[in-house]
Amino acid sequence: MAKKTNSLEQLTCPAPLPVKDTIVLGHGSGGRLSAELMRSIFLPAFENPVLARLDDQAIVRVDGTRLAFTTDSFVVKPLFFPGGDIGSLAVHGTVNDLAMGGATPLFLSTAFIIEEGLPMETLRRVVASLRTAARNAGVEIVTGDTKVVEKGCGDQLFLNTTGIGLVADDLELSANRARPGDRVLLSGSIGEHGIAILAQREGLEFECPVESDSAPLHTLVAGMLKASREIRCMRDPTRGGVASALNEIAEQSHVGIQLEESAIPIREEVRGACEMLGLDPLYVANEGKLIAIVAPGAADSVLEAMRCHSLGRNAQIVGTVRESPSPLVTMRGALGTSRMVDMLPGDQLPRIC
Repeated sequence: MAKKTNSLEQLTCPAPLPVKDTIVLGHGSGGRLSAELMRSIFLPAFENPVLARLDDQAIVRVDGTRLAFTTDSFVVKPLFFPGGDIGSLAVHGTVNDLAMGGATPLFLSTAFIIEEGLPMETLRRVVASLRTAARNAGVEIVTGDTKVVEKGCGDQLFLNTTGIGLVADDLELSANRARPGDRVLLSGSIGEHGIAILAQREGLEFECPVESDSAPLHTLVAGMLKASREIRCMRDPTRGGVASALNEIAEQSHVGIQLEESAIPIREEVRGACEMLGLDPLYVANEGKLIAIVAPGAADSVLEAMRCHSLGRNAQIVGTVRESPSPLVTMRGALGTSRMVDMLPGDQLPRIC
């Protein structure tokens, strides 16, 4: 691996101190600080049964129709990276949040927050990418908004998207449904999006380039649900990676989860980059992978359906849900020893989505 221009001296990941009075980057990490922010400020202010589920989307019923509803904001830096850009990422991220609830995505809105001075050509590229990604995912962008802030008051461009989709009446997916004995399925190799962003941001070059895995997962999910309705829940492990997503499921379901290290697919380039930079790939973001908690009798058929899809060719059963007095995630290594896989307090890689 060679280094082009930037120095890694600024790439530091100190453990954040307890923060009470101000917001820090770790509050947007998807880790422990994010969870504390949700529980201390947002949940008490907006408390209702739908929000309390803390899923990637809200499932609401309107005149007998079940709708999935989600919103997301994208502040990725840089705007363009190997395998995608902020426009395609916004579509994929929103579609995937709907899909994790088993929804068929239908419509998106998008809002552009633009910093004064952004080149028009940059905006055209992002809009064109967003349009192409939406068309390829089979969703329509039906409304939106544009705001401009003064130069120096933003960072080029931020996007906000909202998505709506339809959910079948006989489908119940939620992070509180995992049961002891269930299997943990992972759709493919992890860590590629976060490492691709880091490489682009820091001017790193790899012998085999790492590209973001950003992709819409709704057709993969449709194939899995066709194979079996005994899927308990699904998550796309974005901010905070696989570790944070599984910790959220364990806490919501009041169970333990044991992972098998040897079963988790990680590309050698990603593994090498993480070892060099002191990162744990379990906490590195993904944008085209999913975790599924599946009843034991259905795990093999769901796994087979995943492997028949281009986005699930490397799917694996990577763990098991277990009874536990506390919601712990552990991982058993090759030598049979286990370690705790806790939720990080802060942010390994800020602004990766």
